[in-house]
Amino acid sequence: MMLSWHDHLMIVPIVLPMLVAGLMLLLGEGRATAKAVVNVAATVTLLAVAIALLRQADAGPVRVAVYLAANWPAPFGIALALDRLSAIMLLLTAIMALGSLLYSLARWHRAGVHFHPLFQLQLMGLNGAFLTADLFNLFVFFEILLAASYGLLLHGSGPQRVKAGLHYIAVNLVGSSLFLIGVALIYGVTGTLNMADVAVRIGQVEASDRMLMEAGAAILGVAFLTKAGAWPLNFWLPPSYAAASPPAAALFSIMTKVGVYVILRLSLLMFGDQAGESSGFVQQWILYIGLATLTFGTLGMLASQNTGRLAGFAVIISSGTLLSAIGFGRDSVTAAALFYLVSSTLALGAFFLLQELMERSRTFGADLLAVTLEAFGLDRPVDAEEDMSTTDIGVAIPAAMAFLGLSFIACALVLSGLPPLSGFVAKFALLTTILNPDGLTPEIGSPEPVLAWVLLGLLVVSGLTTVVSLTRIGIRAFWVPSGRAQPRLRVIEVFPIAAMLVLGIVLMVQAQPAMRYFTDTARALHHPDDYVRGIMSARQAGPGGATP
Repeated sequence: MMLSWHDHLMIVPIVLPMLVAGLMLLLGEGRATAKAVVNVAATVTLLAVAIALLRQADAGPVRVAVYLAANWPAPFGIALALDRLSAIMLLLTAIMALGSLLYSLARWHRAGVHFHPLFQLQLMGLNGAFLTADLFNLFVFFEILLAASYGLLLHGSGPQRVKAGLHYIAVNLVGSSLFLIGVALIYGVTGTLNMADVAVRIGQVEASDRMLMEAGAAILGVAFLTKAGAWPLNFWLPPSYAAASPPAAALFSIMTKVGVYVILRLSLLMFGDQAGESSGFVQQWILYIGLATLTFGTLGMLASQNTGRLAGFAVIISSGTLLSAIGFGRDSVTAAALFYLVSSTLALGAFFLLQELMERSRTFGADLLAVTLEAFGLDRPVDAEEDMSTTDIGVAIPAAMAFLGLSFIACALVLSGLPPLSGFVAKFALLTTILNPDGLTPEIGSPEPVLAWVLLGLLVVSGLTTVVSLTRIGIRAFWVPSGRAQPRLRVIEVFPIAAMLVLGIVLMVQAQPAMRYFTDTARALHHPDDYVRGIMSARQAGPGGATP
């Protein structure tokens, strides 16, 4: 089968960042402007390719494109697979990357060495993790994105970043070790690492080996639950994300979704109906861990006073919500969860960038002084007989503060799930599908109705807690008079935040076609026969025709 140029698009999200990172290393550290131009051009190209791949994946009722990188048939060679889920994750990664990169050009890209090569290597690892159809190559891309994230977390130096970075590196090295152990156990039992081939063979595993295979899957799951920020393995996340530079933290908000993506993909692929006695093996555990994570994130959100840590706990709440939804094992709940994943990731990215601009003009002790003055009435004129007819009513709001205030409100509405923005649509869809399963056929291991009410309560409480916490931060930043100078904002800092929030509004306005896409995605995930068939039957490319 001869390949046309658009058949090679699938390899571009991996090869392009790798080549660009190598080129920027050759340029040396004195060429920051040239590196920035190359980085922006490459990231814009990745965005265009991601859009093209999304259209390709949504071309038919079931569309799985397979790229045999070494032209060896599966399961012997490296295979990349593109379906609707991987396509939306590629597009979301490109959007978050471009926004973070543009924001960094204001000053952060010059705060340390090798920012631009590390940035592209991070994209290579993320894109590869979303495209690979092989567990070993998943480990390879996982390590690439982790290695790049170590450098990005430490970018800008400082004792706080070094301390958080050491914890982050130690935890992720343990996660990588667990990854290898889990993969080795699965390979030892099934004799393959191709994910589609594992799905075929898992139902044929002998009873004596089944416990060993399930142990390997559980160990592998622990590695990705750690990356997803699941309780009790998420103690590293709030301090690490709070210490990272804003553009790095915004990009990290998509990194936690790698763990969620892999858990969603492998749990439905390996432990679906075809898995025999192992069907639904991990589903209940994912639900319980998701509920615990959501509870922990809610408590942490309420206790946080620092804006960066609050954003970190918002990431944990997002992960807990997604894991809980995955644990329900219904395609309609999964579809709503995917809508929530996109909405929350955009809002989190905007919030990580926004928090630095909010803190920019604040001085140490200004908030405490302002509250004290207001409590004693010293922030108002003493003369109560002042002629109000000659006094200006209200306070003029500068454009910078108006933008920050409106952006903060938009982030708060999405993260808390209040109407009318996309966060409300996502949570409403989640609650509707969880509490209204009429017409749905519960899949193997579906949870009891009481757990649906537990999740309902946690979603409501987490939303309320987010409102309280963000309102407290908002009052401190925008309401309490502190006499501080108005912040100076650059267009290149404002544009990425505005773009992410506008995309969230577009997602709300186009909720119906978006939910159609996510519903098709969820149905394909819960019935992975076409995914397995597409990979295992992929044909080699050869001159003049197809080679079996």
